[in-house]
Amino acid sequence: MNTAIRIIGIDPGLRRTGWAIIDAQGNSLRFVNAGTVRSDDKADLASRLCQLHDGLADIVHGHKPEEAAVEATFVNKDATATLKLGQARGIAMLVPARAGLRVAEYAPNAVKKAVIGVGHGDKKQIHMMVKVLMPKAKFDTDDAADAIAIAICHAHHRQSAVGRLALESLK
Repeated sequence: MNTAIRIIGIDPGLRRTGWAIIDAQGNSLRFVNAGTVRSDDKADLASRLCQLHDGLADIVHGHKPEEAAVEATFVNKDATATLKLGQARGIAMLVPARAGLRVAEYAPNAVKKAVIGVGHGDKKQIHMMVKVLMPKAKFDTDDAADAIAIAICHAHHRQSAVGRLALESLK
């Protein structure tokens, strides 16, 4: 008998980090919760990273996921913004790893392909398909909706050969 696996999806960002908790049992997905951890944009970088850490740690502690998925960083034209995103992403990977979870990484195009069927699409398409796949899903920001999509992507790929290899490489 398949038991449900609780997954946290994380969409890292320095201002807003989206998170989502879903339960996956076979092909069945169940929405549990989603939200956004925010940092104070007037605070120094170290304080903002601490705010993200503490917020995500509270989520992981409260919902007790068994696996984590984080969106991989994309490089944009602003090197400083990319560096700050990378630091926020480090926190997004550190928190579940410190809680003993395996952390899988997915490129933005892989997340889109898993949710909308193609590797390119806009936020509206992702949000629409998240609502189709998980009608009870509620999200307060685009970041939380993206985190749901990341969790769905992991649920679809976690049993595949590629997913198993990705998880095995994290041991």
